[in-house]
Amino acid sequence: MKNVIVTGASRGIGRAIAMELAKRGYRIAINYARSKDRALEVLKSIREIGGEAEIYRADVSSYPEVENMVMEFHRKYGNIYGLVANAGIYIRKNIRDMSIDDWNRTIEVNLNGAFYLVKAALPYMERGSIVFVSSQLAFKGSPSSVAYSASKAGMLGLMRSLAIQLAPDIRVNAVAPGTIDTDMIASYTLERRKEREKEIPLGRIGKPEEVARAVAFLLDEDSSYITGATLDVNGGLYIR
Repeated sequence: MKNVIVTGASRGIGRAIAMELAKRGYRIAINYARSKDRALEVLKSIREIGGEAEIYRADVSSYPEVENMVMEFHRKYGNIYGLVANAGIYIRKNIRDMSIDDWNRTIEVNLNGAFYLVKAALPYMERGSIVFVSSQLAFKGSPSSVAYSASKAGMLGLMRSLAIQLAPDIRVNAVAPGTIDTDMIASYTLERRKEREKEIPLGRIGKPEEVARAVAFLLDEDSSYITGATLDVNGGLYIR
């Protein structure tokens, strides 16, 4: 059984990724930072379908915490095959209102967290696959958060460099979701939701499970000749 760490796996896209990978026979390290109850719910759901998983608390903005999580998972289950750097925060402020602390916290979680995960896990990876969960805003920018779009663009630069440096044994790719039905758009009014649906060529907001299946594809050997790539999962909202 292949071991995979999924950060930010207690909710939203991360939860869907953990569930999808468990269905496909991976053993999952469910990372969470604050909501242990939600992480336990994911663990219960995975075990109900016959999957294997454990929960691990770690703030991905802290390298010692990430390193400890990785070491514990490796100590119990052996070498690590896959990483999914999904944990992220979105502070909705433009540059005039965004504090230095807001900026630093976003970069620390979204970008540093991805780097820390890879750095900590590499000693325990011989062959495998890494997937970063970026965003369409890495390409088009964001009217509501300069820090978020910058951090997600930074993830793609990190991904491309790692794809070069870690080949041929470890493949590194990313997904760039568009508007997905998670807590991130929970503040949308019904009118705003309908407006967004009209903007999307496929006519609807995406589901977390659709992102999860894209991540699973990039982790799997079905994508064995793909590295350094970004897979858009946005319904055509942003075509590049």
